[in-house]
Amino acid sequence: MTDTGPSIGARAHYAVTGTSLYPYIVAIFVGLLLLSNIGATKFIALGPLTFDGGAILFPLTYVIGDILSEVYGLKAARRAILLGFAMSILAALTFWLIQIAPGADFWENQEAFESVLGFVPAIVLASILGFLVGQFLNAYVLVRIKERTKERLLWVRLMSSTVVGEFADTFVFCTIYGIAFGLTLGDFWNYLIVGFAYKVAVEALLLPVTYRVIHVVKRREPTYVLAS
Repeated sequence: MTDTGPSIGARAHYAVTGTSLYPYIVAIFVGLLLLSNIGATKFIALGPLTFDGGAILFPLTYVIGDILSEVYGLKAARRAILLGFAMSILAALTFWLIQIAPGADFWENQEAFESVLGFVPAIVLASILGFLVGQFLNAYVLVRIKERTKERLLWVRLMSSTVVGEFADTFVFCTIYGIAFGLTLGDFWNYLIVGFAYKVAVEALLLPVTYRVIHVVKRREPTYVLAS
């Protein structure tokens, strides 16, 4: 697999965020995070493997996070992470207010609503703390490696940042989730190991796609080559 982007220079290159693609990438990033938080309300069992529904989309937040860090730099990635954090809190508060609001006389689904979305605030607590730790580490590791490798060895910084970020994220999330929902020690380790391995595997499988998207975004950002 070959690396893409401008030729190697004295410093790592980044694009200016006030261009056309950055807001759209951030919107996708935040949307995936919110959907993952809601999906995490359901546990899924495939044979001996147990994981929550958020695992279906959540690995993609790290793919998008890698794109933000690689193309726009640490400061821009941090801005997107904090926006995702704020929107997750807003979503949790919104669901909580809807839950406690008086239902209409004909409303017969209060228990069903509470059984699903009533869990979202607890899950968001685990999610946002894991998300903050994991995504900040992911962005930090990727940018620091890029400062040394410039445009070379993209796969090294993508996978290295994923391993560090996803492990921290999954460990924090599973610890808080396990305490909140009374997971046994065996279920905790199952949840942690399976979740971490799955997320890293998804990003590894999507590596060619991530490469291609990064290449396209870099080419479409006119400030990328000029930024330092």
